[in-house]
Amino acid sequence: MTGPTTSRPLAPVDLDPAWVRGAVEVERTPEALAPHRIPAWAVPRIPDLFMAETVRESAGVRLAVRTAADVVEIDYDGMRMAEDERVALAPGVWDVTEEGALVAQASAPPGTRYLFSFERPTTARVAPGPPSTVRFAGLGQGSERELEIWLPFTDGVRILAVRADAPVRAAGPSSGLRWVHHGSSISHGYAAASTTGTWPVLAALRAGVDLTSVAYSGNAMLDQFVARIIGDLDADLISVKVGINLVNGDVMRVRGFRPALHGFVDTIRDRHPDTPIVLASPIFCEPVEHAAGPTIDDPTKDYGWCVAGGTAQDVAAGKLSLAVVREEIAAIVDQRGTDDPNLTYVDGLGLYGPDDARAHTLPDNLHPGPDVQRMIGERWADTVLARFASRFTERTTVGSA
Repeated sequence: MTGPTTSRPLAPVDLDPAWVRGAVEVERTPEALAPHRIPAWAVPRIPDLFMAETVRESAGVRLAVRTAADVVEIDYDGMRMAEDERVALAPGVWDVTEEGALVAQASAPPGTRYLFSFERPTTARVAPGPPSTVRFAGLGQGSERELEIWLPFTDGVRILAVRADAPVRAAGPSSGLRWVHHGSSISHGYAAASTTGTWPVLAALRAGVDLTSVAYSGNAMLDQFVARIIGDLDADLISVKVGINLVNGDVMRVRGFRPALHGFVDTIRDRHPDTPIVLASPIFCEPVEHAAGPTIDDPTKDYGWCVAGGTAQDVAAGKLSLAVVREEIAAIVDQRGTDDPNLTYVDGLGLYGPDDARAHTLPDNLHPGPDVQRMIGERWADTVLARFASRFTERTTVGSA
C-alpha cells in the first residue's frame, strides 16, 4: 500500500535509539541501530543454536516516529533462518500503522542467511549477504503524523541508514498499558502474513496497549533466564502462554513441570510483586491433546503435517499432553491465588478450541494461519487486554487527579 512518489529530495536521517519500541535492548554502533529481544547478559544462557536465531527475530519490534515525510527509505541488514543457500526466501514484510490502523506496507528479501537444520542442529552458520532496502511512499498528508514502522517478525534486523523527504524524530512517549508477553512460535507469529497479523501485535493494536514481545519460536520452555528477562522489564501486565513447546519438544514430565512453572512465576514475582500476571494454556492442537509429544511430521505425507510421536499410555506414565498442561496450569493458579490475587488463568481453548478447529484448520496441524492468528488476537484483546487496560486507565486517571 504505497501512494505516489514525491518530488522532494531525500536526505539522510540520524539514527535515534529513541525510535525503538518493543525491544529489550537497543544497540547503537557507528554503523547501525540494532534492536535486541534478549539482553547481552542473557546471551551466554542460550542453550542451542536454534534459540540463538529465534531471539534475534524482530517480533513486535517497531520504530515509533513523528514525521511529515511522504517517502521514507530504510537500508538494513536482514537475516533469515534457512536450511541452505539455495532455497528462495520470501520478502520480509514491513508494516506501518497510525493510531492502530495499517496505512502502508513495503517488503524486501533479507540478504543474510542463518543456515540451520534440525537434522544438523550443531552446524549452524551465517552466510553473509548484501543489505536490503525498503521504501514507503505516499505517507505524507501535509502535516506531521505519528507512525509505527513494524519490522518483519521473520528476520533479524540491523538498521543501517534512513532517508526521508522531511525530518524524522521520535514519537512522543506511549501512555498505554505496558504489556510484556512470552510465548512460543504461535505467539512469535509463525505462519502469519506480516508482523501486524501476529496475534499479540494485532491484540495490542486493537486494545491500544504498548507491547513488548519476548515470544521465542520453539522456546517457551520455562527457562529461568527468560523469567529474569521478563522480571527486569517495565510492565503493567505480564502474560505467559506456555505448554505447546514443552509437549512438542517432549522436554518435561508432570513432576518437572509443576516446580518449573512455580519457579518461573516466582522469579517474575521477585521483581514484580504486584503486577498482574496472566498464565495462559495452549490453544487446541489435536495431535497432542491427549497423547504425549514429541510432535513429528507425518511420514506418510509429502508436506508438513504434525502428528504425535507419543501416546496416551505415555501420558498415563507421567508425560505431558496439552490436556494435562491445562489442568496443571489451572491448578497452580488456583493454588497460588490465595496469596496472589494478581495471578489469573486464561484457558487457551477459549482462544481457539475444538469447535474453532473444525471451522478453521491449522495449515500444518500445529501453527495458526492468518485467519486463526486474527481470531486469537481479537479474542485476547477483547477478553484480556480490555479488562486490564480499563483498570490501568482508572489507576492512572486517579493518580493524576
